Amino acid sequence: MDNHTLYQYLVNHFGYQPTEGQAKVLHHLSYFLLSEKSKPAYLLQGYAGTGKTSLVSAIIKSLPLIKMSFSLLAPTGRAAKVLSNYTGKPASTIHRKIYRFAELGEGNIKIIRTENKARNTLFIVDECSMIGDEYRYGGRSLLDDLIEYVFSGKNCKLLFIGDKAQLPPVGTDLSPANDINILKNSFNLTVASFELKEVMRQSLESGVLFNATMIRNKLLNKDCSLPFFHTRNFNDFQRIDPMSFEELLQQNFNSAEASENIIIVRSNKRAVLYNQAIRQGILQEEGEISTGDRLMVVKNNYFWTDKSKEIEFIANGDMIEINKINHFEEMYGFHFADVEIRLTDYPDSSDLSVKILLDTLTSNSPVLTSDESWRLYSAIEEDYMDIPNKRDRYKAMMNNPWYNALLVKFGYALTCHKTQGGQWKNVFIDAPFLPDGETHNITDLRWLYTAVTRAKNKVYLVNFKDDYFEDSEKQQY
Repeated sequence: MDNHTLYQYLVNHFGYQPTEGQAKVLHHLSYFLLSEKSKPAYLLQGYAGTGKTSLVSAIIKSLPLIKMSFSLLAPTGRAAKVLSNYTGKPASTIHRKIYRFAELGEGNIKIIRTENKARNTLFIVDECSMIGDEYRYGGRSLLDDLIEYVFSGKNCKLLFIGDKAQLPPVGTDLSPANDINILKNSFNLTVASFELKEVMRQSLESGVLFNATMIRNKLLNKDCSLPFFHTRNFNDFQRIDPMSFEELLQQNFNSAEASENIIIVRSNKRAVLYNQAIRQGILQEEGEISTGDRLMVVKNNYFWTDKSKEIEFIANGDMIEINKINHFEEMYGFHFADVEIRLTDYPDSSDLSVKILLDTLTSNSPVLTSDESWRLYSAIEEDYMDIPNKRDRYKAMMNNPWYNALLVKFGYALTCHKTQGGQWKNVFIDAPFLPDGETHNITDLRWLYTAVTRAKNKVYLVNFKDDYFEDSEKQQY
């Protein structure tokens, strides 16, 4: 098949007349998909509402014509679920696709990159701005391993999908998978890219996408001045007063679709306050945890899953629900609970029996502090001091269930980084703290843009001052 014919198929599967930018992407893709160059990759960037979703669907529908398969990947379980929902096809996390466990004997395991047996396959990686290049397994980064995995297969190609306006990985200033120069120079990929900027006209009828575009344009122009929001004439993008906020929380968090609501905050301390308020004031829960509680895992855990099953580990960012509480206990100076959980982003997976560490639920730190981690380690080590060799002692500790307790946070209110890759019907955005006399910066705009684009249906703005709104909308709720 030649490039022109493939382009026509892509346009036909796109479903409607492409914009100039979309037509360019389809043209690029017709060459990319037929390319025989070494390590072929394409970086598709675009604002919310520019048609990335429709383009991905057109690609998937066209691949059988050139005898190619596809594999849908995303950095987190929730992002994979979103990708699966909009394509109608199964999607996996990157970790679960490219890593496996190797038995080392004596009950020890090692995480290694699995073999890519795929042939003639396009690997489509959504939310690539979330992929970091920090070193983890054996001195390799997730991005290193992803790229090596893909191109170890025969005639495989890599399509990254991202949005430069979103927050980069925690602790970094840029997203390496969202940067064509890094992909070219650090990973030796033959890569082309295009950034979609024209938001579809019908998308701008949405207050969510209209305001996301306003913030995105400010980012492009490096304009951090207020106002940021336009709410007039939009039912799906609203500023709400404290009384309305409480009523909406009562209504939404007690509904059958409670899991479709999220409060996005700037700090872990603020998240703790909101989560306590939701549980005690809205859900009337008084215990440390309760059946039905929604939690987010905040550190990868490889201890509690049956390695022979589909879910080999519980990943940082996975959402879980408490189905049953079996036991509370205090050990080693910390509080624990034995519970049965459901991984809500993997509806076909079986329930798991796990031990969770309760102290992280009310901690203002993202996980255990280094001091807390050391206290727990030292206390557990005391039980193994009869093993004289330090290496052997550490191996034995690796099988201690308290040492391997799942680290979790309540999932009703989360920091923006923790929500990245996910979508909820209703998003409540709590105004970030800004000291008197200080002005916003580019990171603040990225934070707001990422928060706003988590919404599928509605955004509610909470505690924002008049300055954030256009003049005609000040002091109006």
